[in-house]
Amino acid sequence: MKKHFKTIFTIVAVVLLACTSFFYGCEASSAEEQIYIVSIQQTDTDGLQDIYTITYSDGTMDTFTITNGADGQDGKDGTDGQDGSDVTISDIYEQYKELSENENLTFEEFLSEYLTISDSMTALAIQKNLFSVMKIYTEFVVSQTYSSRPGQNYTVSDTTLCSGSAVIYDMDIAEDGYTYIVTNYHVVYLSEADASSNGGTKIARKIYGYLYGSEATPATSVDANNTVIKDSDGYTVYDYGNYAIELEYVGGSVASDIAVLRVETSQILALNPNATEVSIADSYHVGETAVAIGNPEALGISVTQGIVSVESDYISLNIDGTTRSYRSIRIDTPLYSGNSGGGLFNAEGELIGITNAGDSSDENINYAVPVEIVCGTADNIIYYFEKGDESFCAYKITLGITVQTQNSKYVYNSQTGYGEICEEVVIDSVSDGSIAQAMGLQAGDILSAIVVNGSEYTISRSFNISDLILTLRSGDDLQCVVNRDGSDVSSNTYTLTRSDFTAIA
Repeated sequence: MKKHFKTIFTIVAVVLLACTSFFYGCEASSAEEQIYIVSIQQTDTDGLQDIYTITYSDGTMDTFTITNGADGQDGKDGTDGQDGSDVTISDIYEQYKELSENENLTFEEFLSEYLTISDSMTALAIQKNLFSVMKIYTEFVVSQTYSSRPGQNYTVSDTTLCSGSAVIYDMDIAEDGYTYIVTNYHVVYLSEADASSNGGTKIARKIYGYLYGSEATPATSVDANNTVIKDSDGYTVYDYGNYAIELEYVGGSVASDIAVLRVETSQILALNPNATEVSIADSYHVGETAVAIGNPEALGISVTQGIVSVESDYISLNIDGTTRSYRSIRIDTPLYSGNSGGGLFNAEGELIGITNAGDSSDENINYAVPVEIVCGTADNIIYYFEKGDESFCAYKITLGITVQTQNSKYVYNSQTGYGEICEEVVIDSVSDGSIAQAMGLQAGDILSAIVVNGSEYTISRSFNISDLILTLRSGDDLQCVVNRDGSDVSSNTYTLTRSDFTAIA
């Protein structure tokens, strides 16, 4: 939450410093007449109300008042040791309506008119994001059977290339460190691949990545006579060029549509010493900027922009022959073939998802894997890989409950300027012999929180449970907080063991 408050402070500062004659409607007619804000300072307080003074470049001043909570403390940040109150974007909006005598001004109109500076902020963030993205090529062997005449068939096997995108997820800059890279599972998996000729798997037999600014396109290798070169198995050999970085498959989860790759960090830094891992957002909201960086149509890394349309949507995808439901962020950001596996970023350049799907009938409806699933799955895969697990997948527990939801509603937080849907998660049934039964959970309990090793995680949506389960490890102490018959009850504590975990498809 502290990080989120800092975001609000940044926005307020931009509003105050960037808007010409902020409380006068930003209507300066020329550069010579332009009046700007020099400073904004808290100049008085009585504990319940704080008075701020704004000083303009022409020497004039203005004041506005922020009312705190009943104890005089509710508005205080508490993160910097100062006694001043936090000023939110909502405070500025309300004060502006009063001073401008325009009570009909909507919050959306206010943001549209006075936060145009956000375009510049987004552009700057994108410049930094370009150090954290890659375009990907995956190589498979595909076999096709043809009929030369009735009853006579022959099979041709050869190399097939697919393209996608990825982000640099975690960099260990130690001398012998590795960098982990995240993409979609369907970028490195091809259902049409001939497993018997593709190394016994449908996962790409070769994976190459290119950094932004050091890009190339694979080409068939030819000899001095311009004849296509074949390998010992008779498959076409491709030349990926000097900028190509060969990547190792670490693991993946088709159920999350997330895969993890890795390479020695030194190989990345040799091409660009400024390459860096992505920054991770702690939340995302409807209406926020959603910037996709990927490799559309295999034409090279490029950028498209839109907004978050729906925080949590569900789509059906068939990646490996089985149709599954995937929780997704719906966006109106344009996506194209090849964008899969690329980063979806907010206006501050923080990762909010991995783009993975689109509605072919409507270019304004596209999807991304939410950041909590991205990080939960990627961290899970990396954890087991580094422990020597050879399953190359993620693991999770089965809690042993079914749930239903009730009292779902939209809740707006005036301090953050954002709202979210909240619902009560009710336990519908508890399986015999399950972890939930050992914890003492009962049908009818309203699950309000899960406590992991003493840290409490609020359950306000049913999917919070599955997201949290991705982060659990053997040895973790697990406890639930439920409302039972009107009273809050803490369950028994259950310590997870390795046998509680099973591989995720």
